[in-house]
Amino acid sequence: MKNYILLFFCVLFQYTQAQETISGKVVDKNNKPLEFALISWKDTEIGAEADAQGNFTLEFVPDAILQVSYVGFELMEISTFPNKENLIITLKSEQALDELVIKTTRKSTTRSHTSNTNTMTMNSAELLKAACCNLAESFETNPAIDVNFSDAISGSKQIKMLGLTSPYILIAEENIPTVRGASQAYGLSFVPGTWVESIQVTKGAGSVVNGFESISGQINTELIKPANDIPFYLNLFGSTDSRFEVNTHLNHKLNDKWSSTLFVHGNARVSKNDMNHDGFLDNPLGSQINVMNRWQYIDQENGLVAFLSARYMKDEKQTGEVDFDKKRDKGTTNLWGSEINTEKFDANAKIGYVFPDMPFQSIGWQNSFSYHNQKSYFGLNEYNISQRSFYSNLIFSSIISNTLHKFSTGLNFVYDNYGEDVFNYTAQNYDRTDNSVGAFFEYTYDNADNFALVLGGRVDNSNRLGLFVTPRLHLRYNPWEDAVIRASVGRGKRIANIFAENQYLFASSRQFNINYADGKAYHMDPEIAWNYGVSFSQGFHFLGKKAEIGFDFYRTDFQNQIVVDLDQSARTVDFYNLDGKSYANSFQVDLSYNLAKHLNLRAAYKYYDIKTTYKSGNLERPLQAKNRVFVNLEYQTHETDKGGSWKFDATWNWLGKQRLPYTGDNLAQNQLGQNTNPFSTINAQVTKIFSDRFEIYVGGENMTNYQQNRVILGADDPFGSNFDSTMIYAPIFGQMYYAGLRFKIK
Repeated sequence: MKNYILLFFCVLFQYTQAQETISGKVVDKNNKPLEFALISWKDTEIGAEADAQGNFTLEFVPDAILQVSYVGFELMEISTFPNKENLIITLKSEQALDELVIKTTRKSTTRSHTSNTNTMTMNSAELLKAACCNLAESFETNPAIDVNFSDAISGSKQIKMLGLTSPYILIAEENIPTVRGASQAYGLSFVPGTWVESIQVTKGAGSVVNGFESISGQINTELIKPANDIPFYLNLFGSTDSRFEVNTHLNHKLNDKWSSTLFVHGNARVSKNDMNHDGFLDNPLGSQINVMNRWQYIDQENGLVAFLSARYMKDEKQTGEVDFDKKRDKGTTNLWGSEINTEKFDANAKIGYVFPDMPFQSIGWQNSFSYHNQKSYFGLNEYNISQRSFYSNLIFSSIISNTLHKFSTGLNFVYDNYGEDVFNYTAQNYDRTDNSVGAFFEYTYDNADNFALVLGGRVDNSNRLGLFVTPRLHLRYNPWEDAVIRASVGRGKRIANIFAENQYLFASSRQFNINYADGKAYHMDPEIAWNYGVSFSQGFHFLGKKAEIGFDFYRTDFQNQIVVDLDQSARTVDFYNLDGKSYANSFQVDLSYNLAKHLNLRAAYKYYDIKTTYKSGNLERPLQAKNRVFVNLEYQTHETDKGGSWKFDATWNWLGKQRLPYTGDNLAQNQLGQNTNPFSTINAQVTKIFSDRFEIYVGGENMTNYQQNRVILGADDPFGSNFDSTMIYAPIFGQMYYAGLRFKIK
């Protein structure tokens, strides 16, 4: 058997040696990647498209001229090649054209046919389509992520991927995991949308380089780079629900190597709203101040790049009954109220080095420290959590023989120290320390034509999880032009932070019951799941217009899960280890089509089959629509001679019925049916662009004015046994309209 394996690898090695390739990266003068640039051999049909990071690999053709093109840049022709691996190709901007100017609109959301994972990239244009004031609100025009309110009290929005909530998604900022642990509930609202350059949404098992916790997918946010930022940016926002925001960026380039940007964000909701007249605020009063200073160093000649950043954020929320006064009513049963006050500080340092004589080889080191402190109460329930974390990841990347065979390997260390106090009927302390050390190796084979394989694995040793292995596999095959088939499989493992991830349940009269076992995660076992997925997409032309259709199916199988059971009783929430089956099946079909010039359509249908074995039986996951439909239309007018244009964007979402948790032991007036009714919402925005420096926008959310009929159970007796604000499946308030402006100095 060993001889056959050896023979197989020898044949594979000989085959890959026979096909010579050339690889590199296309950038502008500021070293910014030119995504989807075109690279081809002159007078041949051999070519390729760069990926979203400007990287490309292409079959090498001896004695031919390599042409590199990108809209708005001069065509470059290269005839001599000192080396054929990891070329840096810098294109020059076109200064002017005497007779003809060709302009194109870059898609706000793209999915590359050469990416080895099922990844959708959202650039800043996508984030400007809606009232995107923070990361939690940035996915409402994207079909890959589901967004809904988590409860009727906090005003926070919850995201889901493949039908699973955000704790099962690895959420990173520039590949450093960020929204985790204590920040799971509200962390997405701590990242202002104007700070974001792009977002990569990857379905299914992710790379082992970023850790072992990812189960249903990964979301990576790339922030604006100081080297590419403009000197000044201002965004002002105001809405009819009394929410006001200001965002500004101040950028300074010290020299040709050092750049720095100061990001400042502030928001406040200053007046009370009770549009459904239940006596409770629809959204919390509050404010947030968020400041980050970010530095970038680039020494292209010596292959060095580095980032340094420090950020401070303070967020305060007050909610509850309209007449609640925290100075008078806190800790009493006069009126029900809640406060959620959070302070957060983090500092990051990243350095990367590309070997000058071996541009295919690099080493990077990521380090991050964060401190998160939340003090909160919900009526008479109190919840406080602090987290001090340190993350370090050392990554070495190179090739094996040639660029058809690449690998990344490294070591990483994670340290989390939690202080957690819970008062729900009784006071409990859950202080703890988690740490883990891991090593990973990821091999990539790409024949630069139609097939790629990514095989990764990591070994981690955790003080609470022990020693364990995490395998991941990705396959890509391009059977014909503009078509791609992808498959993936991977294992994920995580410790559930049951209170931080479910703290919205404190805004109810439910008693928290933990069914203790012998595990080390709240005396329960860690969560373990396998994710399997396959996808297919095909680009084509219909009636002379570009279109793309995609299909994907993913299944998540839990070997163990911390079950959050709301069906035992309306009086309790029970946490226990899975005893039976738990799975999530997700199917999606989506279509992108250029209906007419500058008029684009995106549509998607999603079907979910998600079931868990509860103590009362095998049931559908509550508050999860099995069927969803998404339609988005965008249109931009031609730019006039004076430089102005208009943008129009509208999104329609339809959600089918959802199963409701058991409420049968409530009083009759506080009981709900088994399922909700289907409903739909419409969001729209109009933007007037006066110039490349100034624009204004107006928009509306929930323009159909659909409102959930009963938002809070037992609202007339909030300290009684029937009180529950967590049965949220639809908008809790009606129409909301907003306006804002953006001003830039370039």
